[in-house]
Amino acid sequence: MNNNKHNTEINLDQLSPHIFWDVDKSKIDFNKNKKWLVQRVLEYGLLNDWQIIYKYYGIEEIAKISIHLKDLDNKSVSFISVLANIPKENFLCYNTIQSKPKHWNF
Repeated sequence: MNNNKHNTEINLDQLSPHIFWDVDKSKIDFNKNKKWLVQRVLEYGLLNDWQIIYKYYGIEEIAKISIHLKDLDNKSVSFISVLANIPKENFLCYNTIQSKPKHWNF
């Protein structure tokens, strides 16, 4: 169980099924796979998915994870930057130029 004060009892069935299009959902662990899960929810999740991870991890933990992600879309960086009051320049993905740019850059 997570030691975060925001922790609540949840399961993966509460998250949108499209988040897990390429993985076996039964093998995902909220603590062991939190980096992957946070990135997936930020980039592809719905508002309800965001609320679930927010209740589980809290904004501080989500921001800490997001800062170290090498590949996070601009919309997600802006979202976390505003919510956590962290400048975009502090995010690794904001300062790292990808050798292969994304196909759609909106």
